This record gives sequence, structure tokens and C-alpha cells, in this order.
Amino acid sequence: QVQLVESGGGLVQPGGSLRLSCAASRSIFKDYTMGWNRQAPGKQREMVAMITTGGNTNYADSVKGRFTISRDNDKNTVYLQMNSLKPDDTAVYYCNSYRNPRVWGQGTRVTVSS
Repeated sequence: QVQLVESGGGLVQPGGSLRLSCAASRSIFKDYTMGWNRQAPGKQREMVAMITTGGNTNYADSVKGRFTISRDNDKNTVYLQMNSLKPDDTAVYYCNSYRNPRVWGQGTRVTVSS
């Protein structure tokens, strides 16, 4: 079964941190770039971060220096460490595999509010 299961979302105050996790089926993880996208209310889904099988990363300008994507190839898991969170980071975060066709998780909600 092909699936991505996110966890780790929640409510956090501005300036706080969260770590998102995404457990993947091996068939859509091992040989593929993995990524995190997000969709805020009333906005289009946007790329947040991505990581290749070799560990090369790319980030949206809005999160550079605050978010870190990583992957554990033994656990078939990709992570998103989010620091210095801002209210603008409030969104549903989706894990995805860059397999063709793309595979998406169900999303985990992150709310940054005081």
C-alpha cells in the first residue's frame, strides 16, 4: 500500500518550534525526492522544502534559515523542523513524494497564534 502519514502539527505561539514527521511507504520514499508543501486558508498550495535522495535541499524564501528538512532512509521518514514560527506559517502541511504521479499525505495542521 502506497501511503504517506504526517504527524506533529498543532498550536504553537509565535517564535516557537514544531517538528513534523512523515512516515512513507518504502516504494515511494527510497528512490525519490521528498518534500513538504503547505496550504494556508484562501491561498494556493506552495512548496516549503524538498530533499533529494542524496540529501540536497531546497527551501522557499519565506522559510530559509528557519526550517530544516531532513530524511532518515532507514526509517523511510522525512522531517520538517520549524523554528521561529510566525503567524504566516499557519497552514495545513502536506508531505509528498516526487514520484510520477506525485503522492500526497493527508496533511497536518499547524496554527501559529498567541
